[in-house]
Amino acid sequence: MDLSGIKGVIFDLDGTLVESSLNFSQMREDIGCPQDEDILTFIDNMVCEQEKAKANHAILQHELTDAQNAKWLPLGKQMVDKVLENNLPIAIVTRNCREASAIKIANNRIPIEFVLTREDAPTKPDPTALLHIAQHWQLQPEDCLYVGDFIYDQLAAENAGMQWLLV
Repeated sequence: MDLSGIKGVIFDLDGTLVESSLNFSQMREDIGCPQDEDILTFIDNMVCEQEKAKANHAILQHELTDAQNAKWLPLGKQMVDKVLENNLPIAIVTRNCREASAIKIANNRIPIEFVLTREDAPTKPDPTALLHIAQHWQLQPEDCLYVGDFIYDQLAAENAGMQWLLV
């Protein structure tokens, strides 16, 4: 990971810093979401509040179960250590819920306190969370690096005008 010219680094959580065994096919099936549709968008577009609440609860249960078993990915730990060695500000932006994110971070002693979840900002690929962090750090987006493992991470970084690294 090249940090030349980088003034702040934001990481995705699942698949980037920690392993994840979320079964998205099963999650979609459990809530009646088509396999080719984004789960969170599907839930947001539900009209019936009772069905929306049931779907959110089902997703939460999957996330909390996954959180209990999530372990540091060796590359993720190496990247975080490198950022910390370079004394750069560091944060996490994840589509996970706050509760599951907190469990993963605490269980693995991930030394990152600035965490934005789907409860804090629109979900990736929307750039809002990334831009909020850059603004908080008083940095230009192009001086920040977003590191992730999925196309939504790349799109969020591009939408924010940030550099990105796909792992």
